[in-house]
Amino acid sequence: MSIFDKLKHSAMDTVMTAASSMGNKSETFTFPALPESLAQLQALPEASLDTPFQTAALTVLALCAYAADRQIGLDMLNWLRGPRPLNGQEISFLNDRFRDGKTYLPFTYFVGSTPDNNYTPTQPYTIRVESSHVSGEEQGYMKLFIPCGGADDPRPIKMRQRGSDGKWFLWEQYLLTGVRTPKAADPWA
Repeated sequence: MSIFDKLKHSAMDTVMTAASSMGNKSETFTFPALPESLAQLQALPEASLDTPFQTAALTVLALCAYAADRQIGLDMLNWLRGPRPLNGQEISFLNDRFRDGKTYLPFTYFVGSTPDNNYTPTQPYTIRVESSHVSGEEQGYMKLFIPCGGADDPRPIKMRQRGSDGKWFLWEQYLLTGVRTPKAADPWA
């Protein structure tokens, strides 16, 4: 084995150890207010994108912005995606998810949001992001989970790490799937 092979093997061992040590971990993020522009999002300490947990939490904020103003939300999401902006099909998917007044969907990920309070989060806005034993299975990617007040199980979100600087970017999210109907919109409530 050459010296370069040994270095490469050692680096791979370090990456795999770090990924497997992720285990069942939880990080909580608290925001006094929701950002209303890309500049406000980028001014948050989490915008350093040093961990996949930070990127996951900011994605929820960007989706909330998208529900209020599509262009601002799109700017935020594209920034969180780094060198891979949303394409037409992905934008169409987002628009479809928010159709029929479902702008409450991203708010289901804040602590305190439930169908009974029409997914009105408690303030300050708090998001919990979790990892599991499967989170670091794929090298360079991290699959995390965000508990949802409208579903029984946390929803997955996947980040990808950029090799040149170690920053974590949004790769794909499954946060906008169906949830329990808010009480105000439920004819059976």
